[in-house]
Amino acid sequence: MYEYELQQMRTADLIRRAEHERLVREATRARRAARGEAGPGSAEHESHSRRFRRPRFARAA
Repeated sequence: MYEYELQQMRTADLIRRAEHERLVREATRARRAARGEAGPGSAEHESHSRRFRRPRFARAA
């Protein structure tokens, strides 16, 4: 009986973990979709732009 209860607990834990991972994936997809709909001129897009950063290394002479 003990092994059966352990198996039931393990199964319930795996189901909870899978549901959590599905929710995380769904939230990530929703964020990506919202970012894509915001367009290229949005503030969030500009904040991640590397165009205006200084070069990482100095040029060799």
